[in-house]
Amino acid sequence: MTEHRGETFVMEDGDQLSFSTFVLGLASSALIHLGEAPNPDTGGETVNLVLARQSLDLLDLLRHKTRGNLTAEEEQLFVSLLTDLRLRFVQKQQQGK
Repeated sequence: MTEHRGETFVMEDGDQLSFSTFVLGLASSALIHLGEAPNPDTGGETVNLVLARQSLDLLDLLRHKTRGNLTAEEEQLFVSLLTDLRLRFVQKQQQGK
């Protein structure tokens, strides 16, 4: 089977991308931009708060646009991820001051 590499996960042909996996991929981007996870291109950890904020805004937009269409598990995933990522973002902002 052929593998397709994403930013932080490997999918084999025939694997179906779930909504939760999609959301986790977006959250992974935020973690990379917060310097909390290594950049898959460089292997290094760098902080880019502008891109981290864009990832958070995209997740928040997606959450609002899908409200009422999510399962309880998907809604809880959004709440948990956004809370954690927002706290990490604020911590990085404060470290930069």
